[in-house]
Amino acid sequence: MARRRARRRPVGDPAPDHPRVRSGRHPEPGEGVRPVSGTIHVAAAVVVADDGRTLVVRKRGARVFQQPGGKPDAGEDALAAVVREVAEETGIAADPGDYVPLGRFTDDAANEPGHRVVGDAFLLRVGPAEATASGEIEELRWLTAAEVPDTPLANLSRNHLIRFAWP
Repeated sequence: MARRRARRRPVGDPAPDHPRVRSGRHPEPGEGVRPVSGTIHVAAAVVVADDGRTLVVRKRGARVFQQPGGKPDAGEDALAAVVREVAEETGIAADPGDYVPLGRFTDDAANEPGHRVVGDAFLLRVGPAEATASGEIEELRWLTAAEVPDTPLANLSRNHLIRFAWP
């Protein structure tokens, strides 16, 4: 069977009125492929009070709640970052030895579209459920397990961290 050769357009001929479809092209925005433009590293604490409730915070301008924590400062390790961030955001001052490492978890960032968040998580058990929203925190809540389904949570919190509050 003879193969037909595609007719090549001479140089200088106008392009056809219809666009060519190329299989290797980059998708247009909204075509179902989510570009990932960066990774955000954070340290977060699953804070559990002696009555069994767990603490979540909502940062100013955010729509979802998450565990207290944040980005490490330059040269700061995850444990030092979580100790500092929890104290800054909630007023809960705990010793580094009170934090139990839970692991490292990755998910889509809630407040920065197109980014992934990698979180080093720690468990912190405290006495009474007392905390004060400060710094960049607009609201905080102490949740029971029954309240979790109706609470808007960040992906990292809902998919990975909240389960550690009630093993």
